[in-house]
Amino acid sequence: MSTVTEPTTVPVGIDPADPVFLAHRGGKTATGSRVKLEDRDDLSIVYTPGVARVCTAIAEEPELRFEYTSAPRTVAVVTDGTAVLGLGDIGPAASLPVMEGKALLFAKFGGVDATPIALATTDVDEIVETVVRLAPSFGGINLEDISAPRCFEIERRLDEALDIPVFHDDQHGTAVVTLAGLRNAAAVTGRQLADLRVVVSGAGAAGTAIADVLVAAGVGDVAVTDRTGILHPDRPGIEGAKLALALRTNRQGRQGTPADALAGADVFIGVSGGQVGEEALSRMAPGCFIFAMANPTPEVHPDLAHRYASVVATGRSDFPNQLNNVLAFPGIFRGALDARATRITVGMRLAAAEALAGVVADELSVTKIVPDPFDPRTVPAVAAAVAAAARAEGVARA
Repeated sequence: MSTVTEPTTVPVGIDPADPVFLAHRGGKTATGSRVKLEDRDDLSIVYTPGVARVCTAIAEEPELRFEYTSAPRTVAVVTDGTAVLGLGDIGPAASLPVMEGKALLFAKFGGVDATPIALATTDVDEIVETVVRLAPSFGGINLEDISAPRCFEIERRLDEALDIPVFHDDQHGTAVVTLAGLRNAAAVTGRQLADLRVVVSGAGAAGTAIADVLVAAGVGDVAVTDRTGILHPDRPGIEGAKLALALRTNRQGRQGTPADALAGADVFIGVSGGQVGEEALSRMAPGCFIFAMANPTPEVHPDLAHRYASVVATGRSDFPNQLNNVLAFPGIFRGALDARATRITVGMRLAAAEALAGVVADELSVTKIVPDPFDPRTVPAVAAAVAAAARAEGVARA
């Protein structure tokens, strides 16, 4: 186990007794050993000369790497530091505490080893090339905090280039947890997904993935808004990823401002951070759902949301119904790695959302539509569903 050399001085402006900084001092993760190494015999087995026999076997039969290396149970947490939390483009070095935190969550909740990798480039080609070159050391790639629209191309190209799962958690982890919450909000209020009209505020990574997974799950109508208004193909100036998203959503062809989109809507899902006024909320359908997920300041404060909504969820831990990605990604990767999946499909994400919703199916209430992050049932349920879906879709090797 590595040791940490404590600094002799505390940087100016930092309280040495601050528990947050104390927890991060020296980093939050370390590398340990899984085998005994106490004498010369042990050394000859885990390193030379014994290790040469294992290397030779893998060279002759590459699939043996799944049995005799840690790569297939290790995930790379990769970022370029351009979209970190709500802090924005703070660069790779400043992103490391978040990447270490993600690695810690992988280990704690999923039993998955993870390595933070912060890249000193924002060039799409360079990021793709670097990750492809690093891939033999890992069983999966978790893309993290990479800004849109570059994140879409990076994920697509890596998915095509690699034979291991690639998963942009800001997109798909958020989408899986949102769908699980929406399933249970509908169930607890006696509704069907197919009858819901949803407005997604935010056309970035999370908003795009949420809209896509809701459409795939059979939600009645999904419209996406940005600062300008509702995305539709005829909107002046719309292009690129937003145009593609407009063509996949808004089947009713709605146009207008973000506030116009909420008129008669059954569901508001906020992943933009933009504040929504009370007048716009008052125009939503009776008994609506408000998922205001920006953190720490949600698009609609829960106290205000409860005046109009029958079910309220946020991204915060100090209110009920926290829609937190930690409910999804540890189980999704655990299942994908267990199945030795070559990729994570839409079907696997839908299965994850259904399993996550099912964890609390017998305990549903308007203040409990998803499990608590520390619920021990969550990861096994999600992992089993993801692995089964991988096998059913023919992308599993085990």
